[in-house]
Amino acid sequence: MTASLYACESEPDHPAAEGDLGAGAGKDLSTVDHLLEVAARLRPTLLAAQAEHEALGGYAEAIHKQLLDAGFYRMLQPKRYGGLEFSLEDFLRVGIEISRGDPGVGWSFILGAGHTWHVASFFPEQAQRELFASDLIAPGRTIPRGRAVRTADGYQLAGTWDYCSGSMWSTHAMLVAPTFTADDQALGLRVFIVPRCDYEILDDWGGDRTIGMRASSSNSLRVEAALIPEHLSVVYDFKDHTLGEHGTIGYQLHGNPMYLGRTIAFFNCELVATQVGAAWAAFDVFDQLMAGRPASFPPVIPRTESAEYHRWYGKLLAQIDAAETLLLAAMRQYTELGRRWERTRQEFTPEEDARLRGVILQGAQLANEAVDLAFATAGSSAARLGSPMEKYYRDVAMFKTHIAAKWDVTYGSVSRYHFGQPLTF
Repeated sequence: MTASLYACESEPDHPAAEGDLGAGAGKDLSTVDHLLEVAARLRPTLLAAQAEHEALGGYAEAIHKQLLDAGFYRMLQPKRYGGLEFSLEDFLRVGIEISRGDPGVGWSFILGAGHTWHVASFFPEQAQRELFASDLIAPGRTIPRGRAVRTADGYQLAGTWDYCSGSMWSTHAMLVAPTFTADDQALGLRVFIVPRCDYEILDDWGGDRTIGMRASSSNSLRVEAALIPEHLSVVYDFKDHTLGEHGTIGYQLHGNPMYLGRTIAFFNCELVATQVGAAWAAFDVFDQLMAGRPASFPPVIPRTESAEYHRWYGKLLAQIDAAETLLLAAMRQYTELGRRWERTRQEFTPEEDARLRGVILQGAQLANEAVDLAFATAGSSAARLGSPMEKYYRDVAMFKTHIAAKWDVTYGSVSRYHFGQPLTF
């Protein structure tokens, strides 16, 4: 696996890649429309490189440089520190477009770039000033692993964290660990921002190791013994912190309710954006087959003359349009709840956040059903090993193994929380 080997002392220079898609004389490069245009132009390259990226376990350096130079990794970075400070909805729209070229690449990009928002929401000014001095790409793992011991200089951290999606081009990692005093008294969970020089990316992703999402660079990260200073660590209460009168550090610094840090809906939106992208990718294949192949059953007529294929085509559009609408509308509602708090100081509650997750996951189910329908009706040749449709079917199957895709677990969690029990997931 090709991985960045960033030094702690300085960040590398990133020269523009040949044929840089971020170039655009006379255009405003700081708009989401520009990045959507860049991502759309990148789609043929991603389609052509799908097999290469699956074998690699992530996306190639040339793709990374184009995303870097065009500003993709700075979408959620605050303007105060040189970022674009796009809305979360705009970030998801771009993620869908990248995922339409390759859902695995989309997963890698979104999960690597998305934690910029967590840093901007929860970490102190010293950390933000330091971390946002250059583009931050930080895969994360919030399932506690490893162990951190408090010292006079910070925390001594060690452990291995699996499924750190977006690790290939990472500059840092965001890792949750239980913490202890020197005499082994438990101090609770904290999240640590670990620089690239302090962890090893294990070669346990890509190729035939998983059925799908092979290009997501979801490698394990191993930390042998890293001293993490105090300002690069905060208490891990992201799911159910209280906003109160003052909100988060991020809101106080940036004056933008986007940085109030409600994490449940946004995390699920990140994942589901890849599923909407996968559904559009499967639709693109189905669309090409509609124009170029006959029906698979008698009478052998063009698919564009077959009532059955028209029904399937129309249903695909309805399912995917609905999935994308649910995803983006949920994020608009999420944004409005933050603005409501800003206007009135009425709490944006964890339950409201978790209920929006339910809306988002309804969209995920529709997107997954669309891929299933496209795969089942495209014809046997579309299911051959190595075909694009076969890949999208595998990528969606891999998503279905994720805990976020266990719909009954998430529904039960919000119900229990409503009746006074802890928010377990």
